[in-house]
Formats: sequence, structure tokens, C-alpha cells
Amino acid sequence: MLQLPPLNALKYFEVAARTGSYVTAAAELNVSPAAISQQVRNLESFLKRKLFTRLNNRIVLTDAGQAIHAGISPALEDIAALTQRVLAGSSRAKLVVSVIPSLAECWFMPALADFAQAGALRIDLRVENDPVDFAGGEIDLRIGYASAQYPGLASVPLFRDEVLPLCAQELAAGLSLANADDSLFIHTSWGQDFGSHPSWDEWLARYLPSRRIDATKGHRVGSSQLAVDFARRGLGIALGQRALAQEGLENGTLVALDPQALPLGHDYCAFYPRARSRKAGLLPLTDYLRTRAPHR
Repeated sequence: MLQLPPLNALKYFEVAARTGSYVTAAAELNVSPAAISQQVRNLESFLKRKLFTRLNNRIVLTDAGQAIHAGISPALEDIAALTQRVLAGSSRAKLVVSVIPSLAECWFMPALADFAQAGALRIDLRVENDPVDFAGGEIDLRIGYASAQYPGLASVPLFRDEVLPLCAQELAAGLSLANADDSLFIHTSWGQDFGSHPSWDEWLARYLPSRRIDATKGHRVGSSQLAVDFARRGLGIALGQRALAQEGLENGTLVALDPQALPLGHDYCAFYPRARSRKAGLLPLTDYLRTRAPHR
């Protein structure tokens, strides 16, 4: 006969341990903080171990609490996943994946299509900007930029992209960066959160220091994907990301006017709560995505 602690107490304890607050746990479970506290005391009484200590206005796991939380979180995730599959009437596991918009169509979708050919995994794909709410959105895996975006979560580097001069094939004939008109240069406004992305000034300073351009004369776009799209449509020369231009470079609609590139400041990464690492498909998909770095 299985000797199990009170399961409701385990559930309340897991949420309190994950959120670090009885008040936050109570809001997530739609109960009172007193109910959370009572269930934790029930579990402590059953296990004969103290699970939390108080630190100012926070609760902190004891050594025993950390060990128990590390053991029960994956088990509760497995039970929740099984319940969801049964209720949905499907034997296939579902993985909720959130992807940064710039990577969604040009890099992630081709990789996902190859991975999902076997059909053993259902994907709930969300395309959204940072930050995302893992708990509220029930997100299993996030594909985003820069490892510091989600402290406390597991972070797996996927690849570091690079930028290089790109233009449409029909525009490339007879064109060189040394003599191209300033109006042909496409500039990307990365925004205040992405100061690590290289600019035309940096690329020229590194590889063509004799060249200066007037940034007010060329097109300016608000995302890396738009820069590549402008270049593909023959509107100028973009300092475009290789990952976003890969298909165009392979089919010839885009060409690199110069093969020399500058790396981005950070890696693209996969993020996930450690408690969900055992969820079907999560680690295999993460490992597969690491093999899909853009071709140099």
C-alpha cells in the first residue's frame, strides 16, 4: 500500500514554494493565505519536518523543503499533463511553446516542422514579446533573446546570430558597399532594450573604415525582420540577421554583398521552469533546436 502525504497539502505547498509567498499562492489557487498556511502545517505535521522559514515578508524553503519541492514538482507536472490528456481525449502530449516574434516564422517554424514530423507531440504555439507570464500562460518552453531575461528558470543557449550586408539579387549586380548611395542603406531601430545589436556604423568601422554614410537618407525600420523584408523586396541593403535571412540566402532571393559579419551581443535561448523538464517533448525539442543554428 502506498504511503502518501495529503495530496491537497502537496499541491498548496508546491505553489507556495514556487511563488515564495502565501499571498501569491493564495491568489493563484483562489483561496485565502490562511488556507495555504494550514495546508503547509498539515504537510509539515505528516512529514515531521519544517518546510519554510520566514525572511522579512518572504517565505524561504528549508533544506528539507527544497528536497521535497524538487521531488514533487515533476511528479505533479506529470499528473497534470496526464489529466489534461485524458480530459482532452487525446493520447498525444501537448507542449505550450512561446516564441519571440522575430524568430517565429523564419527560423522556428521550419525547425519545428522537421521535429514534429512523427506527430507524437501537439504544439500550442504562441508568438509574443517579452516578458511572458509562464504561470498564467501555462508556458512550458520559451524561445527568446539573452539569457538574463528570465532569472530563476533553466536557460539553454541555442545559437548566437550574426548580421551581414544583405540585398535582393536583382539589386546586387554592379553594387558595392564602397560606392552605394547612402539612401540604399536600411537602418534598424532596435529600441532601448536591445543596445547590444550592431549597427551600420559598427560594421563599416570594422570592415570598411574609409566609408561613412548619412543615416538620415536611408530607410529606417523597427525590427530585424522588417530589415530583411525590405532588403528582399529590393528596397536597399540591410544589415540583416542570418537566421532570419537563411531561406532567402538559400533560394537566391537574397545575397550577401559582403560575407563578413558581426555577432549579436547575446545568444538566443530556450527557457523553461525546471519543474517541467520531464514534460514530454520539452528536452528533446530543446536539444533539436540547438542543432538548427543558422548556417555560416
